[in-house]
Amino acid sequence: MKKTYKIEVDCANCARKMEDATKATPGVKDATVNFMTLKMNVEFEEGADVKAVMKEVLKNCRKVEDDCEIYL
Repeated sequence: MKKTYKIEVDCANCARKMEDATKATPGVKDATVNFMTLKMNVEFEEGADVKAVMKEVLKNCRKVEDDCEIYL
């Protein structure tokens, strides 16, 4: 399953860090973050609980960029 989320991030470097943090989250198969469009595309592993995974993604992203936002 793939989903797109609106995000708020300050710079392209921070967006790349968010992308890396998202990819490292269990339940995420792949992810891309586009700073220009302020969108995050997430592909989930088969059978993953999307809401639970995205809560972890947000937690992990805030570790690298504490004022980022993902609109779930």
